[in-house]
Order: sequence, then structure tokens, then C-alpha cells
Amino acid sequence: MTLEVWAGLAVGVIGGMVVGAMPGLSGGMAIALLLPITYSMSPVAALVMLMAIYTSAMTGGSISAILLHTPGTPANAATAIEGYPLTKQGRGLEAVGMSMLSSGIGGLLSAIALLVIAPPLAMISLKFSEPESFLIAVFGLTVIGSLAGKSMLKGLLMGLMGLLLATMGIDNVTGVLRYTFGADAMMNGIQMVPALIGLFTVSVVMNNCEDYKNANKSLLEKSNATLGTKMLPTLSEVPRYIWNWLISSVIGIIVGILPGAGGNIGSWIAYDQAKKRSKHPEEFGHGSLDGLCACETGNNAVTGGSMIPLLTLSIPGSPNAAIILGGLLIQGLVPGSKLFTAQADITYSILIGFALSNILMVFVGMAIAKYVVHVTRIPNSILMPVIIPLALIGSYAINGSMFDVAVAVFFGALGYLMEKYDLSSPALILGLILGPTAERGLMLSLVMAKGDVLGYYFGRPICVGLMVLIVLSLLYPMLEKLKAHLRKAYK
Repeated sequence: MTLEVWAGLAVGVIGGMVVGAMPGLSGGMAIALLLPITYSMSPVAALVMLMAIYTSAMTGGSISAILLHTPGTPANAATAIEGYPLTKQGRGLEAVGMSMLSSGIGGLLSAIALLVIAPPLAMISLKFSEPESFLIAVFGLTVIGSLAGKSMLKGLLMGLMGLLLATMGIDNVTGVLRYTFGADAMMNGIQMVPALIGLFTVSVVMNNCEDYKNANKSLLEKSNATLGTKMLPTLSEVPRYIWNWLISSVIGIIVGILPGAGGNIGSWIAYDQAKKRSKHPEEFGHGSLDGLCACETGNNAVTGGSMIPLLTLSIPGSPNAAIILGGLLIQGLVPGSKLFTAQADITYSILIGFALSNILMVFVGMAIAKYVVHVTRIPNSILMPVIIPLALIGSYAINGSMFDVAVAVFFGALGYLMEKYDLSSPALILGLILGPTAERGLMLSLVMAKGDVLGYYFGRPICVGLMVLIVLSLLYPMLEKLKAHLRKAYK
């Protein structure tokens, strides 16, 4: 309860939200930049600040995703699908409010899991190896069925195209160069953030430029909508979202525990499961609060989940958690049983600070929501020329490379054409996100199997469970259609 800890908490929450809302600037970048400052801070203040940045950046990224169709971080890509249509419907304030509330609930529940059941949950991550990573990625790819839109074939083709694009660069197992066309810049493959900026931002600007006759109108004026006054669900509406919050939080926590999975996968799986449980799945993709609630709860629940194997086994569950591991070691805190026994006073103070950061994050988000939503009142003739430079600067900021700017422009043109031919951009992005994880898991598990691939996979209980989930996920749409057909037949 010292002033230093509260200052670190405030800097982490506010700074994380600002950084997350700016495309191209990730929470990981902010954590890495502030890491040297923590040398002179107390362990509790330093770690609370870093963990607050981690969770708040996820939330901040939803603001630009909802209002401008520009995901602040890759984990907010699913948010843009539901948030931007809500803004065009005049429900931008409500969408931002739901995002803040869901993010806070997901983060808080993951913090409670971190406080209460960290050691036993951490043992699960030890049982996960490359075969499980491959199947988790495949399970994530089954989400394409929910993103395909009207044509499943087009959705699958876009997912496969994303997987193909993910193979560009150095093979992360063999070290062989693939599809680089002799260009050194292609060795690192396609970076996720420039691709997201291109598909979700540049393409939208290009579409808006077509309607030059209404250039002096704002997004709200073009949609004949208002911002609305409602921000949070009423008490009578809360029960509708309780199961969504709980299930999405559990998904996020479990995904966070798995090394290397991250908020991207947690967000998409939570979104997919919410659509499958929904009584109105047709609303998804056109502005669904249930979809927005699920993906924002899921990606923030990943933050606490990823800290569980980090604090107990020194296994970071995400890139951001790996940077926080550096912050722990700087303070002389070595993950393991000692952290929860001999250094318990420091550890539990940090974890309570992490829980408080998720609560404070909701209030900060609510306070700024009423002001930031007014960006949708700015005429497109002013807003669009501002968005493009910011988007391209964000692309450049990742690696300081003009090649990433070219990637953003290329994917912008690609996204524009995909919109014209009713092709699914989210399916392409999902393939691009999960491709490296799936490929690495498959390649290494084939080596580990030593020729008996089926025996190796079926000899691992978790793999069998994941394969059952994959089959059920693939069969679900067909079972739903069969159920609907039977209902009609009996009526």
C-alpha cells in the first residue's frame, strides 16, 4: 500500500492502455522499454507496474479496434470484427464499455486463478509438448468455420492462404530459407502487426475513399447513427453475459498456461465457442455484444494464465511473460517453490497488485471512453488522412524496417480486393497467426515420434482429448444443421 506501488500501478495501467491503443506499439515493447527503470524500484512496485502494462495493453488495443477497425495488438483482431459494426450502428460507447468490463473480469478471474491454484495448474504445462502445441493450433484453425461467412469454401481457402504465407522466411526447425525470392528482408517472414494493420486499417481507408461524395461526413453521419448514452449492461442484462464471462475466462486461463499460445489463440477460441453457444449466431460478424464480450474476456484472461507457469516453473506462457521473467530476475526473484514460501510476502503483494490493476483498468477505461468515442464524429476527409500515416508509422515501429510498411500496404490492397469478392480477412489472419505454431509442433513431433506417428499421438492422453475436441468442433456445424432440419421435419 506504499505510494511507490500505487504510482507504479497507475503508470502501468494508464501507460499500457495508451500504448495498446496505438497500432504497432505492443505491451511487450512498453515492458521492455521500462525494464531498465525497474532497477531502482522495489520488487513489488516494479513487478506490479510491468504486469499492469501487460494486461492494460490488451484492453487499450480494443479501443482503436472498436472505433477505427484498427486492432491495437494482434490479440484484438477478433474485437475489430464485432466492435466496428457496433460503432457504425451508433453503439460505439456501449461497445467500448463492454470491452472494458469484459477485459477487467477476464483479467481479474485470471488473477484469482493465479493467486489460488497456480502450482497445480502449472503442472499441466509440463505435460504439454510439441504434439499438444500442434493440436492446439489445429483446434484454433477450426474457428475458420465461424469466420467463413456465407461460403465455407472461401473461408477454408483464405485460411490455407494464411498458412501458406506463414511459411515464408526461415524454417524455424531446419533453418532453410523459403519463398524469400532472394530478398534479405523476407528472411524473417511476414510480421503479424503490419499484416493486421493492412487488412483491418488500410483496406477500410481504401473503401472509404471510394465514397468521396460523402468525404465531409463522419462515420456516424454516414451510418445515420449516434454514439448513444448507454455504456454498461443493465442489472437485468448482466445474467445474459455471466456464463460467457466465466467460460471465456476459463478458456483464456487454460490457453495462457500453454507455452507460446498467447492472447491471439485465447481470443479466437473464446469467440468461436461463444458463437457456437449463442442463440443468435447470425448476429456474429455484424455487431454482436456476445462476441465482443467473449474475445475481450478471453484475451485478458490469458495474461494471468501465462503467469502461472512463469512464476512456478520459469516457463513463460507468452512473449510478454518472457520479458516479465527478466524483470523478476533483475529483482533477485527466481521462479519456483521458494517464490511462494520464503518470498511469499513479495510474491502475493505482486499478485494482489495484478488483481487491482485489472479493477483500476476498468475505471480508467470508463473514464476515457466518453471522450475517445468522439473520434467517430470527425469527418472522414480529416480522419482518414490521419489514420494512414499513424498506421504506417506503427508498421515501421515494429522493426524499424520499410519492408514492414510495404507489407502493410500490400495487405491493405489485398484486404480491399478480398472485401470486393466477399473473402474472409479474419480467416486469412487466423492462418497467419497459427501457421508457425502448427508447423513447428508438427515438424518436431514427427521427429519425436521416431516413425510411429499414430502410436505416439494416441499414446498421449492429452493429445487424444484434443483430437476429440477437434472432431467435435468440426462436426458441430453439421450437427446444428441436422438438428434444424429435424425440427422442421417434425413441425
